[in-house]
This record gives sequence, structure tokens and C-alpha cells, in this order.
Amino acid sequence: MRVTWLGQAGLLFDIDGFLILIDPYLSDRIGDLEGRHRRVPVETQFLKIRPDALICTHRHADHLDPDTLKYYLAGDKKIRVLAPWGSWEQLRGMGGGHDFILFNRQTEVTLAEKILVKAVYAEHSDPAAIGVILEAGGKQFYVTGDTLYNERIFQELPGRLDAVFLPINGEGNNMNMRDAARFAQRVGAGAVVPLHWGLLDDLDPTGFTCPGRIIPEIYREIPLDGKNELTEG
Repeated sequence: MRVTWLGQAGLLFDIDGFLILIDPYLSDRIGDLEGRHRRVPVETQFLKIRPDALICTHRHADHLDPDTLKYYLAGDKKIRVLAPWGSWEQLRGMGGGHDFILFNRQTEVTLAEKILVKAVYAEHSDPAAIGVILEAGGKQFYVTGDTLYNERIFQELPGRLDAVFLPINGEGNNMNMRDAARFAQRVGAGAVVPLHWGLLDDLDPTGFTCPGRIIPEIYREIPLDGKNELTEG
């Protein structure tokens, strides 16, 4: 399995050639809407990907971005599009003959007969927001989506996690670095990958400290084995 960070909260999972995109943001839509322009140029090669599945965790424009998603939804390849209520409606309205799956909390969907994805609770300003558990090859990965630290979340998580991907920016109803570190220790994942920094802000991720921390590099595969210079073990 290979996982690539696309910036902000975007991730690309490559599981034996089966491609899953989660919350890709490859435009400057937030700059147009709010004046917070992206600080790293769009790498257009990622707009040419033809994913097998696309997951959007909630409706905010840096997670469900029409300017990015049009590249995937306009293609001839039929893909499975998973999103919670609200996001699901918006995506269906973008057209295309895709398989639009209502992916609300506690929903489970099997992809490619070997990949299980589960929607779990997220505490965010979009009341339908979700996190995602992805199980494949005996591994379990948890993408929290945008969320605050909330006790309800832990009730829906499995007992073992190999990696967690979580926000650390502390704005817009997301965890700050201290709460994200407490959260990571609580879930006990072997690898902890901080997201939601550096693309629209000047946040320094090295201020986020916890066991298993792996600081990702935009557009690069994340070394989930811990072999990079910004790992804490």
C-alpha cells in the first residue's frame, strides 16, 4: 500500500493498483472565496489520475472542491463516489454516470472485494461530517477528516490502528496541536500523520509532538514505516 499526501487534507491511497482519493484539493478555490491563496502550486499530474473510488468527508470547499472534482467526475471511467448527506447531494448534482453512495456514519462499504471502508463520527461544523476507517491487507488506517477532540469518536473506532491522519491547524473547528497529540495517543496508532497545515497557512508542523509522528511532504509518498527525518518514535 502506498499513501501520498496531496496537501491540506487530501490523500491518495494506492492499494495494489486500486486508487482511492480522499478529500483532494487541487485548485485555488479557497483563495477565490476567502482570499487565502494556496502557497504550493497545483501539481497537475494528480488531476490526470483516474481513481477507482473517491471519498469526500464533508462539504467544505477544501474537502469537496468542484474545481478539482470536475477532472475526475467528467472522465469516462465510472467510479464509486462515497460521501455523507449534503456532500452526497452536491456530488450527485455534478453529474456523470458514477456510483454515488450515501456514506453516513456507521456505514460500511466493500471495494474491490478486499478493501473495507467505514464511516465514523467526526465533530465538525458540518453536522454530517465523517471520518474514514480503511481496512486492507491486514492493516487499518484512520482518516479523521476535519474534527475536534470528542469522546463520541472513540466509541466507533477499532481496537487497533496502524496509522491515523488528523488535522492540527486548530481553526475552523479542527483540533489544535495539543488536542491532536492527545487524540493520537488515545487512539494508539503506530504512525501519526498531521494534515491540514502549510498549504493555506504558515503553520510549522514540528510543533506537533507525539510518539509515531511522521511529517508528510506534499505530493510525496508518506513513509509509514517511519523512515524519514521528521519522525518521532
